[in-house]
Amino acid sequence: MNGMLASVRNWEEAQIALNAHVDIIDLKQPNFGALGALEIETICDIVTKIDFRCPVSATIGDLPMQADTIFDAVQATAKTGVDFVKIGFFPNGDWLSVIEKLRPLTTKYQLIAVLFADENPDIHFISVLKNNGFVGVMLDTMNKERGNLTQITPLDTIQTFVELAKKNSLICGLAGSLRAEDIAILLPLKANYLGFRGALCADHIRIQTIDVKALQTIRQLLHVS
Repeated sequence: MNGMLASVRNWEEAQIALNAHVDIIDLKQPNFGALGALEIETICDIVTKIDFRCPVSATIGDLPMQADTIFDAVQATAKTGVDFVKIGFFPNGDWLSVIEKLRPLTTKYQLIAVLFADENPDIHFISVLKNNGFVGVMLDTMNKERGNLTQITPLDTIQTFVELAKKNSLICGLAGSLRAEDIAILLPLKANYLGFRGALCADHIRIQTIDVKALQTIRQLLHVS
């Protein structure tokens, strides 16, 4: 299955995604970086209005890899009632300390790690995530100016990422400025989800408002492929 994850920044955009029957509505603020976070109050409001009609994920923001900082952000985001909390594993931080700190939360909440392809992460870290209670992992891009996932990462590397995630029984997602033309390339890899933001907006500008027709086009390509 290749489900569709659509990133939205407000209730108006969430309604568009909901009406298009996307598989996951992802809450983030693209103006604030790769995984910019919405205000907690905004997340709560959107979750309440969606009212279990679609799974919801939310990012905690582009935060430094400091265990206490990440823990507090994850806990606050999880308490909003989202189904999944997405945590970016950025370079130059103590990833293991963060994971150890988060472990108690994994018994109550579903955590998704986001690795950044343009930072050449060690994808064998996936097994560490599994062993510490994470339920999923995504491969994304941090610097959107460097190109999209399929441009900066060899297809066999992406395939290895998906295979390792599945081997460790983790939900697997692929994202990173994906466009319509990337769908046919990535579908055969059979990730659980493909994530989109820029491709859903006017002129592929991720900080613009979601365009209904653009979203429907991506949804249809995933549905018929």
